[in-house]
Amino acid sequence: MRKIFTCMCLVMLAFLAACSDDEPDAQDNESKENDVEEKEKASESAAEMNTFPLTGVQTDGPVNNRIVSVMVNNHPKARPQSGLSKADIVFEILAEGQITRLLAMYQSELPEVVGPVRSAREYYFDLANSYDSLYIYHGAANFVNEMIKNRGIAHLDGAVYDNDGQLFKRESFRQAPHNSYLQFGTVYDTAEQKGYDITKTYEPLTFAAEEEAADISGDPASTVEIDYSNRLKYTVEYIYDSSSEKYTRYSDGEKTVELNSGEPITTDNILIVETPHQVIDDAGRRSIDLTSGGNAYLVQKGKVREVQWEKRDGRIIPVQDGEPVQLVQGKTWINVVPSNPGISQSVTLSNQ
Repeated sequence: MRKIFTCMCLVMLAFLAACSDDEPDAQDNESKENDVEEKEKASESAAEMNTFPLTGVQTDGPVNNRIVSVMVNNHPKARPQSGLSKADIVFEILAEGQITRLLAMYQSELPEVVGPVRSAREYYFDLANSYDSLYIYHGAANFVNEMIKNRGIAHLDGAVYDNDGQLFKRESFRQAPHNSYLQFGTVYDTAEQKGYDITKTYEPLTFAAEEEAADISGDPASTVEIDYSNRLKYTVEYIYDSSSEKYTRYSDGEKTVELNSGEPITTDNILIVETPHQVIDDAGRRSIDLTSGGNAYLVQKGKVREVQWEKRDGRIIPVQDGEPVQLVQGKTWINVVPSNPGISQSVTLSNQ
């Protein structure tokens, strides 16, 4: 009887030992699963932190340099310009007369040179400020400079650094006022010396994933033409390349290119917004409403959609049924046109 009892005890001990051996495996598996989940969460978090906010493009490096917005001259005598191919977003808006001026925003790519740089206007520096960027221009009327200072706009004025060879340089191959060029490599150092923050974190715009971008809906639009004058012909044209899935920009029938390299200026998104324009003085300066929202066209991947535009959190975005419309990852040009004659009269869409 004692032998039987001893055998039974040995069997029970063996069974308990086996169970004990199994428990670490289960705990190890659970621990490994938790580790995988934590790594996935950390990876997702890192991907979000390393997304350039204006392009949706991801990078392994830091994304905390402050956006820099530069006033770029678009007079025919200023073309071709320098640095536009590096801009994340470019706003094209009428200045005086029928000539537009460009506000080029840089963060994901930093050019060596940008220009020619031109004078400030209120709606441009308001835009730059609403994106929490450094605003760079060359000269302004006294009352405009006063507005910039009184509103606390973080700015660098080329008139202060005119042809210093560090921040601005006058080039001999063009005549003033079409020859002032920003030397971009000194922007952040100069801004820091003035006491401005040169690092910022930004909430990214809404971008489509690659598989979502492939299924964008809309009417065919391989050619987009924007007429900025109903008297004097001044047009901007975008032509779609199905192989690169980008639009190439033209001004008055000539391809927009980089001055030195001849590289064509392309974009992934074209947002055309309609808003009231009003001439406010004898010099032809305008007041332009970039707050109230209105009708818009969004052009991507060879297609166009009628949307609305709104200014949310300081940024101008496409909206449909109250929800932001996704942008394609990459560059964006935003063309602002007067509500008179209106977007339907100013813009011609075709599928050639």
